[in-house]
This record gives sequence, structure tokens and C-alpha cells, in this order.
Amino acid sequence: MRILIATDAWHPQVNGVVRTLTSLAGAASALGAEIEFLTPDGFASLGVPTYPGLRVALPNRREIARRIETASPEAIHIATEGPIGWSVRAYCRRNKLPFTTSYTTRFPEYVSVRTGIPVSLGYAVLRHFHAAAATIMIATDSLRQELAARGFRKLGFWTRGVDTGLFNPDSPASLDLPRPIFMTMGRVAVEKNLEAFLSLDLPGTKVVVGDGPQKASLAHKYPEVKFLGEKKGQDLTSHLAAADVFVFPSLTDTFGVVQLEALACGTPVAAFPVTGPLDVIADQPIGALDSDLRSACLRAAGMSREACRNFALERSWENSARQFIGNLTALQPSRSLQPALRVAGRSAVQG
Repeated sequence: MRILIATDAWHPQVNGVVRTLTSLAGAASALGAEIEFLTPDGFASLGVPTYPGLRVALPNRREIARRIETASPEAIHIATEGPIGWSVRAYCRRNKLPFTTSYTTRFPEYVSVRTGIPVSLGYAVLRHFHAAAATIMIATDSLRQELAARGFRKLGFWTRGVDTGLFNPDSPASLDLPRPIFMTMGRVAVEKNLEAFLSLDLPGTKVVVGDGPQKASLAHKYPEVKFLGEKKGQDLTSHLAAADVFVFPSLTDTFGVVQLEALACGTPVAAFPVTGPLDVIADQPIGALDSDLRSACLRAAGMSREACRNFALERSWENSARQFIGNLTALQPSRSLQPALRVAGRSAVQG
């Protein structure tokens, strides 16, 4: 099966959506599916302030059509609700082509935190966006219940996985810091609720791995916290493996794949009992959930690192890819896509 995934989130961004889509492509290939991506590459970017490395594309309708038709996919999936996602949605609607979507980011909450726009308005826009999809893929049962209560329909499961080869406990970084080390990792931005963690009175050391618009102000406000900047690949893995507890303070993530990455490195998780942590950690002895985040951090510090690793080993990207492909096999395009413009090679899809 040839699958085209449209996404506004793409490299050089470092976030859960990008890591999920990249891992999905590799696992799907092993199952005989070919995934290509229609990304912001090759489009002009909107001149708006945003996260470091994040490009908000200004897609051209004709170029969107050319890239889709050059790829000649058998199925189309829209991963994000940004300009790329809306443009591909419009193409599919014009040409009566079915498509699937996924709900991976709480944009209504994020936008509300930054602008004050009511959350209810954001969800009205997203209901309209996703209502045209054959299936809306979501990662957890608690998110399914939440979205169903907000009027979303045609919800289907697409769980997440973890690359246990890359994320492993074998080579922890040498961090010359007082123990225990409580670490969080990800985008340093207001919607991640980092101050709920940074303001805690904890023994040892609090560490932040990542970059983002709040980094400078938080580093100034919390001088005792170690801000180590962005890490990638093996460097990221070694830092996760070096932590005693991974702290996930977000209240708005729909899943939080970084939880699985930390567990694969043998590091227990401390989080609030909200969507994402409730589905990943639940009552398993691999982390602690509590409305008192300090209590969760202290309880998690004594948990078995071997149990964390074993839990992650059962969450493969292969199983995730099987679910994703299964959601697409039901699509029966009303017409086959015929490339309007032949372009040598497939690189034209990404620009």
C-alpha cells in the first residue's frame, strides 16, 4: 500500500509527532507499506513568531495538488490540523477522496493558554476539520471518551510504540550532579506546565532537557535547575537513562510518547493523573501518578528500573504500524489518482 501522510510538524522539529511519524514509516516499511510525507519542505513559511525550528508553511493549492498526484497514493492520512493539513483536506474534499486524520495535539488548550481564545471555539474548529475524515485515529481510550463527549465521531485506535533499540538503559550519561536526578524532556513552552515541576521542593537535582520559548525566562527564575538544552539520538537516550525519575508535568498532551522512551531507558515516570499518563502508567509499578506531583516524584524514585524496561519492550512500533495500516485498508478511493505532472523520483513530494 502506498500511503501519503500530510503533516505540518516535521524535521528539524524535535517533538512527539515528528518522532512518531518517523518511527511509523520505518515500521510500516517492514510490513510492506510505503509511506511518503507531504511536509512544509519547499513551501514559503509564514512570518510569525513560533518555537525554535518550527516552520508554519504557506501552502500553494496548485503545488499541494501536484505533490499529491505525483505521489499517487492509495490512501491519504492527515496528521496535523495546520495549513498543510487544511490544504490536503480541501484537495480530498474537492476530489471526493476519503482520508483519515489523527488527533495528536491539544491545539484548543495550547491556543487558549497563549491567546485567551476560548477552548470551546477551538474544539468547534477541530470538530469541523475532523468531521470529514473516514476515521479519526486516537492513541488512548481516555482520549476517545473525552473527544466523544465533545462531539467527535468515527474515532479509531492508533496506539504508540517505542524504539527499544535506540532507547535503552545501556549507556547512561555521566552526570556529575547530586542524586536523585529528576528530569523532564521536551519543548520548553508554557503549555507543558513545567513550572509545576520546577517549583517543587525535591532532593537532589532537577534537570530540563530541551529548548523552547520559555527556556531563558525559566532558567532565570529557577537558577538551581540544570537546563541542558536540546539532545538528539544517542545523546538523548543516555540522558534519559541517567535520570532517576522522568517527570511529565503536562496536563494537555494527548499521549506523551516520551513516557515510553523514558521507560525504555529504565527510568520510572512521575506525572499528574490525566489523559496520557493514565493510559500509559495507570496502576503499573513503573511510575507514580498523583495530583500532588512532589509525592509522585518521591514515590517513583524507588521503583524498579527493570520493570520499566520490560514494560517498554512490549510496546513495539510494529504493532502500532499494524493498527495504523488497518485503519487505512478500509478506504476505497472513488477514483484513482493520476499524476498531473510526472516528476522523476519521489523526492518531489517533500520538495
